[in-house]
Amino acid sequence: MFTGLIEETGSVAAVRPVGDGVEIEINAQLVIQDANIGDSISVNGVCQTVVRLMDHSFTVQAVGETLTKTTMGVLAQGSPVHLERSMRADTRMGGHMVQGHVSGLGEVVDVTDRGTSILLRIRLPEALLPLVVPEGSVALDGVSLTVASIEQDIIGINIVPHTAAHTHLTQHQPGDRVNVETDILGRYVERMFRVYAGALGGSK
Repeated sequence: MFTGLIEETGSVAAVRPVGDGVEIEINAQLVIQDANIGDSISVNGVCQTVVRLMDHSFTVQAVGETLTKTTMGVLAQGSPVHLERSMRADTRMGGHMVQGHVSGLGEVVDVTDRGTSILLRIRLPEALLPLVVPEGSVALDGVSLTVASIEQDIIGINIVPHTAAHTHLTQHQPGDRVNVETDILGRYVERMFRVYAGALGGSK
């Protein structure tokens, strides 16, 4: 479990094929200070297990399914990645509860500098639209954000200067893909209603 508050932006040192997946070595400083083999680290919003530790980097293994369903499959040497260690029991919940389980891929529509903030607009898959609400939480590439607007299948996110400076979200170009994780509370509510509706249908 994570908070969606990025601790540092690392960079991909190497990508090596392993079976149907890859090993990804990531340059980092902060998140490896107290890391151990087997620890969970969020990499661009994808929960990954540390399989190897070096002085200035760590390695994770992404399986074929992860490469298909997330942006992990397009990472290459030099790619920037958002990093966050798993939440501790005494951690302040400054963001929201992020599992590191990507719900789907969003597409960047545009990035607009508005002076005091930067508007990032993302087109979502149809299946995710019922799970986002205005002023609700969503994680993009692991970053906890607030939904400012919803217009058809496009959500608007206002990126404040601090977030812009400490993440690579505003560096995206139209057409880029981002990892989207919807709020777990919304997913539970949606599941509950589907089960309830199914039970009502079966009782007729």
